[in-house]
Amino acid sequence: MATRTDAPTRREQILKEAARLFAERGFHGVGVDEIGAAVGISGPGLYRHFAGKDAMLAELLVGISGQLLTGGKRRVAESDGGDPEVLLDSLIEGHIDFALDDRPLITLHDRELDRLRDSDRKLVRQLQRQYVELWVEILREVYPGLTEPAARSAVHSVFGLLNSTPHLGRPGSLPGRGATAELLHRMAKGAFAAAAA
Repeated sequence: MATRTDAPTRREQILKEAARLFAERGFHGVGVDEIGAAVGISGPGLYRHFAGKDAMLAELLVGISGQLLTGGKRRVAESDGGDPEVLLDSLIEGHIDFALDDRPLITLHDRELDRLRDSDRKLVRQLQRQYVELWVEILREVYPGLTEPAARSAVHSVFGLLNSTPHLGRPGSLPGRGATAELLHRMAKGAFAAAAA
């Protein structure tokens, strides 16, 4: 979801490689030396940036939850009370960007969330709830007859659909990013329309 065009910081490089390695081999299957080697520094050199692997995992999972919420709020603010259907499309596009561009983080969340300290896990859940509620509000503007519980269920279901991208196969086996994004968008819109029918 990052919109920056400047080079990533060393810390960002470490997090990106840690996410990739943790997703490929599991949190316990990766050592700090391997993460360091992936970014060209010694394993012990990582400790200048992070207290350890647990801190990396927490920053990855809390970080992406915060980024999704911040991105969603930004899209709402930019819409400035405009057409809620256009805003819903924008929210879907933003989440698809995350789902296609940050696939290792989805895998990591699915597998490793329970490894976080209670306080970090609670923060992730709190950020996720706020993100869901942002969508629920917009969805109910688009479909006023949709009850709040039904809207919440629909949002969670669409997130499940969009977040299934790590299971779609290897990136090269997909029909291309643009075509995949369009397909996911149509499916998300169709799911919301079906929920409101």
